[in-house]
Amino acid sequence: MMPAHETYDVIVIGAGAGGMTVAAVAAAEGLRVLVIEKTAFVGGTTAWSGGMVWIPANAKMKEVGLSDSVADAVQYLSSTVPEPANAGLRAAFLARGPEAVAYLEANTEVRLQPVKTNPDYYPERLGATPGGRVLEPVAFDGTRLGGAFARLRAPLPEFTLFGRMMVNRLDIPHLRKAGRSLRSTLRAARLVSEYALQRLRSPRGTTLHLGNALAARLYASLLARQVEILFSADVEDLSMQGDRVSGVVIRHGSRDRPIAARRGVVLATGGFSHDAVLRKRLFLAAAGFVSATNTSGTGDGLRLAATAGAALNTDATSPAYWVPASLFPRADGSRGVFPHMVTDRAKPGVIAVNAAGRRFVNEALSYHEFVLAMLRDGNGEPDRPFYLICDRTFLWAYGLGRIKPFTRGYRRYVANGELIEAPDIAELATKIGVKPSALTATIANYNADAKEGRDGEFGRGSTVYQRHLGDISHKPNPCVAPITCAPFFAMRIHPADLGTAIGMKVDAQARVLREDGTPVTGLYACGNDMGSIMNGNYPGPGIMLGPALTFGYIAGRHLAEGRVEASSAAKTSI
Repeated sequence: MMPAHETYDVIVIGAGAGGMTVAAVAAAEGLRVLVIEKTAFVGGTTAWSGGMVWIPANAKMKEVGLSDSVADAVQYLSSTVPEPANAGLRAAFLARGPEAVAYLEANTEVRLQPVKTNPDYYPERLGATPGGRVLEPVAFDGTRLGGAFARLRAPLPEFTLFGRMMVNRLDIPHLRKAGRSLRSTLRAARLVSEYALQRLRSPRGTTLHLGNALAARLYASLLARQVEILFSADVEDLSMQGDRVSGVVIRHGSRDRPIAARRGVVLATGGFSHDAVLRKRLFLAAAGFVSATNTSGTGDGLRLAATAGAALNTDATSPAYWVPASLFPRADGSRGVFPHMVTDRAKPGVIAVNAAGRRFVNEALSYHEFVLAMLRDGNGEPDRPFYLICDRTFLWAYGLGRIKPFTRGYRRYVANGELIEAPDIAELATKIGVKPSALTATIANYNADAKEGRDGEFGRGSTVYQRHLGDISHKPNPCVAPITCAPFFAMRIHPADLGTAIGMKVDAQARVLREDGTPVTGLYACGNDMGSIMNGNYPGPGIMLGPALTFGYIAGRHLAEGRVEASSAAKTSI
């Protein structure tokens, strides 16, 4: 279908978290909104994500007995994001993030709850908190979307049970203890029964968690406000009225059509993770071409903004946010990318080694820091190999990559090359192409300390964040155990991005800026189309979604308040 109208108040390009937030806020303020999505689904990478939203000093922290202040957040960010660039945007984020949460909960279907135990990634820094700054979406019943549920991007099957059943983080410990604890067994049985009933009327589970729940809640907000969404459409160009962006030209099917925007156009296309040219230009060669993001992020927003004279914000210590990832073949022949975020690296009994067969990093550091260590160790080589190494005990208890705990039929993963198996460390070393003496020495040195619950080389398990990711039931160190039980396993990991940090320069109202610092009237950006307010640093969980929702809210409110600006611009162009 083509759009119902020739003119809208606001046109949003992209239906991820940032774009849908803008649309929901603008619609709640009474504006006519059109969302243009290049794919057949809403949700973007958000629908695949953990859905964590980092908002310091949010009012919900009190619900779990925690306190915070903007002053503490400023202190924390001063050490984790030390660069002066974008300080004004960080100040706007801290000032208006709690306001954005309150507005969304009062005026949309978005509902968030505090995560009491999810520490900032550098808990030893002044101003850090052990939790509460992180908000997660409340579970959502997908049947509330009706027939539109089919338009919500499904979660990655590797993060579900039975390929289509979502579980929240609080269910995971119970599922691991099913059969060993009556309470956990009953809870697991209830979850599976509910899922079975849901599958009678739906192609996948309808109890939604994590980023899928956040995307669903934003989508429900758009549906409730009759926001028009145009799927499978490309924006060919921005329309200009003098130096003001006045609309877009879309390609839908074989037809081009101009659509006017009275107030403005918002770019929220998801960054450029899948644009090979921009990656080669802006990434280190050692980063390679692996991305854990949705493939629709191909730099559309950046290219459109450039035609209007927008400036690129390259003030970033890192051009992207990173995660180690393993690759695997899916049944349909496509390549799967599994991000090793929190499920395995910090658990006791696994280490990471480089091409020389030596450890190079504290495996329990944040995924971003982990990959920065990979890039430093890689010496600029684009395909330098790295591996996670574990034994049979670890693989059974915790899984590895997409291989879930308690998997009996792991040999199918060996057969497809995803998992490498050997009866001893020396043979494992040969299979992964490192010197047997080097890997044997690495394991022996690690085991000598691990038997006492220590990591003398990197201090793994030394912070509350690292211990949070470990196995709290394992003593004395939840992150350290020896690797001793044959057979032994290796899985190759690659540097992968979770989203790009380089994007358009914007001001505190989310307006896109020119090189001289003046705003391009009528053009806004949020999400990964907007340059990182953290300058490519990663201080805590949810530092992409937190700013995306906040600046999406800011843009929506500014557009709603933009009557004078829009009308004066129109008069000037006449």
